[in-house]
Amino acid sequence: MKRLSVRTRLTLVYGSLFLLTSAALVAVTYLLTVRTMDNRFTSRQNVDAGTLARLRALAVNGDLDALARLKAEADRELVRQKHDVLEQLLQSSLVTMLVLGVLAVVIGYVVAGRMLRPLHTVTATARRLSESNLYERIALDGPQDEIKDLADTFDRMLDRLNRAFDAQRRFVANASHELRTPLTINRTVLEVALASRRSPPETRALADVLLGNTARHERLIEGLLLLAKSERELGTRARTPLQDVMRSALDQVEGQAEEAAVDVEVRLGPAEVAGDPVLLERCAVNLLENAVKYNVRDGRIWVRTGVRDGEAFLQVVNTGRPVPSYEVGTIFEPFRRLRADRTGSRDGAGLGLSIVRAVVGAHGGAIDTVPRPEGGLSITVRLPTAAEPAVAA
Repeated sequence: MKRLSVRTRLTLVYGSLFLLTSAALVAVTYLLTVRTMDNRFTSRQNVDAGTLARLRALAVNGDLDALARLKAEADRELVRQKHDVLEQLLQSSLVTMLVLGVLAVVIGYVVAGRMLRPLHTVTATARRLSESNLYERIALDGPQDEIKDLADTFDRMLDRLNRAFDAQRRFVANASHELRTPLTINRTVLEVALASRRSPPETRALADVLLGNTARHERLIEGLLLLAKSERELGTRARTPLQDVMRSALDQVEGQAEEAAVDVEVRLGPAEVAGDPVLLERCAVNLLENAVKYNVRDGRIWVRTGVRDGEAFLQVVNTGRPVPSYEVGTIFEPFRRLRADRTGSRDGAGLGLSIVRAVVGAHGGAIDTVPRPEGGLSITVRLPTAAEPAVAA
């Protein structure tokens, strides 16, 4: 059973209290009216002049039976009049009570909505928050009541979380920078050893292996740096056509696709977003590299950009080995690969799709990932469009 909202419950409480109060008021008014009529209205006061003259004549003539019948008739008329008045009063009161009850429910619904509006602001802000936009605050205006205290407490909690996450990201960035320097020195020494003619074959073979490991470590550190950068608040927001971003990304992975014998089908429609062009390009490159790396020999990749349902989208679909639906939610975690691909390529560090998720989150977008029945994945990135339509050059 669906639970009633707070606004609906408050409306029911307001309406019920009003109906109970108005019912009690109608009952008290009815009883007071009955008492007043019994005390102040007599048969003499409610008998017309003709009937009164007949009573006097009968009293003078001594016709007691006729006098009794006439008095009884006058009493019945009085009772009938009192009943009519009370019935009319009761009907009018009940109709008025029902009309005012409906009006009270409507007014209560509106008032409850206005009272709960600050809570809706708190809820909407909480839903928008993630690691990439912890800088946002509720900043609720209004009197210092319980809801304002709740919003201020929430803002202070966000301050603490933002400082903690920012310190973590700074640590990752600083550690990556510190590690990159000795790796660069090692790579230079190994390249010199490989270029030297005096190095024996064993040294050359060892240097070649170490150079490959160093290259993988450098890619890992670059991925960590980019991940730390993409999870921060965007420092640059420019009007960026997604189709141009995807063309640049396709140029960068063209060699990899040819080497893997993967055919790429491209259909780029106009779609403009406001964001960091460098991060958006890295997002597209990582999606394409993932589609090439986890494809099959003579496989295919379909690339699309455009606008759908008021949102810009970037879609990369690839053939490949079947992907279990229960593993789709884990492929965007850092250092995670599909279980079916444990023996696959060792070129990656498991950060590609994590960077994609961080970049999309920083731009206020969302990712839809659907396994293809024939094998492979369909990944669609949805981003808010720019505030104004692009101007044709």
